[in-house]
Amino acid sequence: MGARSDADEARAATKPLDAIEREIAANTRAFVVGPYLQRRGAADANQRSFAARLDEAVGLAAAIDLTVVEPIQVMLTALRPATYLGTGKVEEIAERIKLEEIGLVVMDCALSPVQQRNLEKAFGCKVIDRTGLILEIFGRRARTKEGALQVELAHLNYQKSRLVRSWTHLERQRGGFGFLGGPGETQIEADRRIIQERMTKIERDLESVKRTRSLHRASRKRVPYPVVALVGYTNAGKSTLFNRLTSAEVLAQDMLFATLDPTARAIKLPHGARIMLSDTVGFISDLPTQLVAAFRATLEDAIEADVLLHVRDVAHEDTQAQAADVQAILRDLGIDPDDGQRVIEVWNKSDLLDAAERERQLGLAGLKPDASRPVLVSALTGDGVGRLTDSIEARIALRRPVYRVLLAPGDGKSLAWLHANGEILHREDAEDGELSLEVRLPPEREGAFAARFPQAQRLN
Repeated sequence: MGARSDADEARAATKPLDAIEREIAANTRAFVVGPYLQRRGAADANQRSFAARLDEAVGLAAAIDLTVVEPIQVMLTALRPATYLGTGKVEEIAERIKLEEIGLVVMDCALSPVQQRNLEKAFGCKVIDRTGLILEIFGRRARTKEGALQVELAHLNYQKSRLVRSWTHLERQRGGFGFLGGPGETQIEADRRIIQERMTKIERDLESVKRTRSLHRASRKRVPYPVVALVGYTNAGKSTLFNRLTSAEVLAQDMLFATLDPTARAIKLPHGARIMLSDTVGFISDLPTQLVAAFRATLEDAIEADVLLHVRDVAHEDTQAQAADVQAILRDLGIDPDDGQRVIEVWNKSDLLDAAERERQLGLAGLKPDASRPVLVSALTGDGVGRLTDSIEARIALRRPVYRVLLAPGDGKSLAWLHANGEILHREDAEDGELSLEVRLPPEREGAFAARFPQAQRLN
């Protein structure tokens, strides 16, 4: 890629930062290289075919607007300490880079700093690995203060061992810290001491932001509506479903990592239950551990949620492998994905299935026990959303307190109050007119109930 002219610089100065980044990326011709270690069998340990992994890497590159000239799958029998790839393959790709005038190579793997520098020297262009690419996406998508701080902290931690960089014509264009634009104020050439000082400051700022979020969560608990959190693989349709349920306008695009900041809305379900619905960051296979740690805070709503909606793209060829990845991360967060009373599997994108496959999926769901039955929906068209809200209300009801109340004969006022504020599960009429009732209450009515019926007996 050649140097930019003064006129280019002047035009860029008048553009918004996002527009500058998109233009830089769109003008960057890239190869996406999938270097996959051959094992016995057709797929790797995470159940995905190599072709599917490479397709996902191309999707990640597209999420930051890169012009992907060609995806290149490279099958390896062993990893080379110096360059990850074998010498012959490095030379072959280097020749193709010159012919195609490639400015960036994305390696769908985790490179050591030495491997990254050696490949850049051999290729004569910028090289980023999977972690660097995901960090760049996170830097673009994060909108809240906490999200931006978490991204910068993860980036600086990653960057500490990668101080040698040379995409200087882009560094002048960006005040942030992304790989495409250089790290801005931090400066790529800065020493570890400066980076560590910045990391320490960010950690202090994060503690302050986290305290604020804790206060927000505490205030939400005082409401206190049940929290229902959407989780799932990236691009499974969580934000579209969130919009469908809340009529909100959260960013919902057919793009990996379209959502990176937690969003919550209070909504009323069809049968009257009020809930706090929370959207979360999408999960992905082989997410680097430092990113899981950095973004754990954005998943706090999921960890504390009363009900989790595990949204799956059932039209995707790798839906089973994606579900396994999500379940593994949930377990890491201390959540049992098989807890049918808490987790509802939402089989999304039914609109992309033909009639026969849709019937097959409905049949598969019907074979599951009622307590853990998945719900087939299309967040785009609204098909099945009624079944989903019924299922959410049923799960919430399981967590609500149930009391036994005795009412004196003729106490119609108390009976009317219970009908208006709770759900009568069972009623027994004694011969003398006394009523024995089992009543399920929403948590926000427990205080008023206890004041009105101090002798009531809790049953669960």
